[in-house]
Amino acid sequence: MLDSQSARSHQGGEAIGYDAGKRVRGRKRHILVDTCGLVLRAVVHSASVQDRAGAKRVLTGLHTLFPRVGLVWVDGGYVNRVDAGLVGWARHAENVEIVAVPRNADVKGFQVLPRRWVVERTFSWLGRCRRLARDYERKTAHAEAMIKVAMIRLMAARLAGEAVTPHGPIETEAARRLADDLKNE
Repeated sequence: MLDSQSARSHQGGEAIGYDAGKRVRGRKRHILVDTCGLVLRAVVHSASVQDRAGAKRVLTGLHTLFPRVGLVWVDGGYVNRVDAGLVGWARHAENVEIVAVPRNADVKGFQVLPRRWVVERTFSWLGRCRRLARDYERKTAHAEAMIKVAMIRLMAARLAGEAVTPHGPIETEAARRLADDLKNE
């Protein structure tokens, strides 16, 4: 699953832009996660970069790093009828199929989508780290490193047997769906 999150920047630094869709001045974090929600790749860039261009940065070299990844679920912001360049590029250059998870047009606001909730849960896990609640880093490489550090901390806590309890309705629903998926396998 691939998704992006716009984060406000605390002060200056490299690659600061404005995301007009979310009205945020700062940087955009693109993450690619596996089906368990663990980060495979993270790319941080200016918030003014469109999702399709940011996705190319994430997917570039994916096949060499993770040769078994053949399918990436995305939301509607990554594919459209006018510009199918990302889907075609990913198929030919990286040997990856991109599938958009459709959203119900009748529902307004947040909606839990099949398999897409996994990446949203990962953003929630990252949001628990104070350092990632806002973008405090001056360089994008440092911001990417902080995402990796946060995931290392989370995985180490799981290996040590620490209980990670869900907080709030979104995480509770995600935990329930994950437990159902694991039972069905």
